Amino acid sequence: MPFEIESEHFGAVKVIVPGVFRDHRGYFMEAYRRDAFAALGIPDEFVQDNQSSSVRGVIRGLHFQWDAPMAKLMRVATGRAFLVAVDIRQGAPTLGQWFGIEASAEDQRQLWAPAGFARGFCALSEVAVVYYKCTALYNPAAESGIRWDDPAIGITWPVTDPILSEKDAHAQLLAEWLARPEAASFVYP
Repeated sequence: MPFEIESEHFGAVKVIVPGVFRDHRGYFMEAYRRDAFAALGIPDEFVQDNQSSSVRGVIRGLHFQWDAPMAKLMRVATGRAFLVAVDIRQGAPTLGQWFGIEASAEDQRQLWAPAGFARGFCALSEVAVVYYKCTALYNPAAESGIRWDDPAIGITWPVTDPILSEKDAHAQLLAEWLARPEAASFVYP
């Protein structure tokens, strides 16, 4: 199998490690393969690939989309980043809990977070290029975010004074999101 699940969190978030074939020239790997991911319990079809480049200390997130609900498969292509997923599913026993993992271009670890999770990352290297495969097309009318430093979530970020977009700096708290009618888009299980 070219992929294996390294760990699973909240019954939905998975850390995936691809088979990497290294030799004196460098390496080769399959970053995604539909049949192999389906065998790992990730049967979603991806319809959009996104890429971002961030300087050290940038936090992007915590983002999600409810219409159409969007899952993401995140990986670091250049540098290192701290990838995060936060459970925002109403009724989930892990509502408001987070999972984070350091991933790099060297280890090729990927983070799978289905719809119902807010996702984000922090760039740890001078430049970090992060790719995300998405299961829905971007819909700006139905996307939102949770503030990176929401005390109710308590993410232990690897930076204390991050570089943020205006939108991310003024994102809502989890409690504010849960009070909105759109929050019913993500219900556990």
